[in-house]
Amino acid sequence: MIKLDFHASGRHFLQIPGPSPVPDRILRAMSLPTIDHRGPEFGALGLKVLSGIKQIFKTRQPVIIYPASGTGAWEAALVNTLSPQDHVLMYETGHFASLWQKMARRLGLSTEFLAWAGEDADLPGVPGWRHAIRAELIEARLAQDKEHRIKAVCVVHNETSTGATSDIPAVRQAIDAAGHPALLMVDSISGLACVDYRHEEWGVDVTISGSQKGLMLPPGMSFNAVSSRALEAAKTAKLQRSYFAWDEIIDMNNSGYWPYTPNTNLMYGLSEALDMLLEEGLESVFRRHARWARGVRAAVTAWGLPIQCADPEAYSPVLTGVITPVGVDSDALRKLIYDRYDLSLGTGLGKVKGRMFRIGHLGDSNDLTLVATIAGCEMGMKQSGIKLAGSGVQAAMNQYGAADSAP
Repeated sequence: MIKLDFHASGRHFLQIPGPSPVPDRILRAMSLPTIDHRGPEFGALGLKVLSGIKQIFKTRQPVIIYPASGTGAWEAALVNTLSPQDHVLMYETGHFASLWQKMARRLGLSTEFLAWAGEDADLPGVPGWRHAIRAELIEARLAQDKEHRIKAVCVVHNETSTGATSDIPAVRQAIDAAGHPALLMVDSISGLACVDYRHEEWGVDVTISGSQKGLMLPPGMSFNAVSSRALEAAKTAKLQRSYFAWDEIIDMNNSGYWPYTPNTNLMYGLSEALDMLLEEGLESVFRRHARWARGVRAAVTAWGLPIQCADPEAYSPVLTGVITPVGVDSDALRKLIYDRYDLSLGTGLGKVKGRMFRIGHLGDSNDLTLVATIAGCEMGMKQSGIKLAGSGVQAAMNQYGAADSAP
């Protein structure tokens, strides 16, 4: 018999930046019996989640829910609004921005990749992967595009590979300042329900997100929140689409159904997740994520290691990237910590593979979860021979135990 549960005792510490730990309350909701996705009970469930998810995106416009990963929602955003060889301006903030650009090229779009061109002593050879979007670069490029060849600007809100959160209102302002008609598409797969996000107020045309981060669900569900401009663009877009086409889904969503089989039990989970988030209040959700992030960053600083995001104003409340000392294989370190302490940490992706690890502090966590996570990291680094400047555990406890840091 093949063993699928490798965790001998206690609960595994899943501290990657997604999938995030799934609360028991959501797991119980997902265990409800599967129902007829054409029956009246499902129609009521569909209408409930379609209404609730709009409150998370902060929009009155449609939010399309796909039985797909976030990658599917990336594709849906592009194919519903663009035509072959349309020129798309994208911004390299890390691995996921790079993957989205690769997808756009494969779909037959012409892409242009902006990036910060500086260098960094702590992470040489990877320009742009320690910084958030610089909106002035987008404004300058759009101002040059007098013929309006650029049809869309695509950016990542919270770059999960680096721990940098970009200022989306500043990107919108840059587009407007250039007087450019390009659509604004934003990947907030890891930002949604962890950090303030306002699809409609910020003038975003398509927001992409997924189930396995701040929504605290397993992977397998993704979203497109759309504007009226995006819906208008979809009427003339020529890229081929069928499964991801918005029009049929929106039409059937009016009565709570989908044109194909939806992921029924994940819908139960989404309904429960929405209840949990809205009962707590989104502002409270954002505050606790910010608290957790401050404690983890205090620990990394106490260790004397660089935080991957080099812009303090762009520090992510979702995850913290930790750059390991020169000569230390971060993947070998992660394996040691996993084997010894049953703690999963995020790997370095793409250009930073083997050079950093990521601590997720999102979803179904609390102060003690994160103190234990930091303890596992600290013990593992010491066993690997890494010389630390001080105790990250004590720094985190000081942060979380402070009177003015109460939830």
